[in-house]
Amino acid sequence: MIEVQNLTKRYGNYLAVDNISFEAQPGEILGLLGPNGAGKTTTMRVLTGFLPPNGGKISIAGFDVMTDSMQVRRQVGYMPERIPIYPDMTVEGYVTFWAKLRGVTRPRKRVAEVLEQVQLYDRRRSLVRNLSKGMRQRLGLAQALVHDPKVVILDEPTIGIDPQQVIEVRESVRQLGQNHTVLFSTHILSEAEQVCDRVIIINKGHIVAQGRPSDLRQQLQPEVSVYVQVGGGSEAEISTLLRQVPGVNGIEAQGAGYSLRAQKGVDIRPHIFDKVTKAGYKLLEMRPVAMTLEDIFLDIVGR
Repeated sequence: MIEVQNLTKRYGNYLAVDNISFEAQPGEILGLLGPNGAGKTTTMRVLTGFLPPNGGKISIAGFDVMTDSMQVRRQVGYMPERIPIYPDMTVEGYVTFWAKLRGVTRPRKRVAEVLEQVQLYDRRRSLVRNLSKGMRQRLGLAQALVHDPKVVILDEPTIGIDPQQVIEVRESVRQLGQNHTVLFSTHILSEAEQVCDRVIIINKGHIVAQGRPSDLRQQLQPEVSVYVQVGGGSEAEISTLLRQVPGVNGIEAQGAGYSLRAQKGVDIRPHIFDKVTKAGYKLLEMRPVAMTLEDIFLDIVGR
């Protein structure tokens, strides 16, 4: 549905996006992650036809962004980070305006459907200026969906809204994946892990990693960590005991217990159990500690 090959974009002498390639399949929610200035927004603007690329080939739903720009725009719904709103319009009037720009047939029916979808139908008579930030985000989503595009591109859709509204927007994005291909930009790593099927990590205009969060963990976590909490002994005694467990590379205090790093390919859990029970202590808790998407991101961008 989205195919990007060797995309390059410059602003004068500044290379914002440097020869990146990726694709998104129909019905997939693809997360685009990176720090500020990494090239996420530039990439999205090129995909929507808002900016021309300096090099590479981009196609959406089989249409080339450069040679079939108008067809591409019909296939894409775009919600920018800063939503262009008209404060003196009503909610219904604003979405109707976009529906007519998009050439939607029977706009009144479609506007009602999309306002129901984003949970703004009850506020359809309200002026846009009277909406909260969260409601404005949903309004931006409505204008992106009103022409029922095959591809939806969302640039930081949860920025600046309260936690409850963040949950609502995330749920809306998950539902979009049932009928649309979604490209979802964010710098909130836990958000990408919860919402996205696959992620692309971009830094300084380069793709530095991509894949499912679970696959990235397996590829990038050289050591397995196990959290252990032991009772019945002093801190010094337990720490010394755990350091003697075969296959342990390191140990670090964590809360009421310890995080033990294991050698790659070694399951240290049976050894932990034997050591603790033979020493007469109580094994209160033992569980694997998975590498989070945030750990992966910080590790890759740091390197």
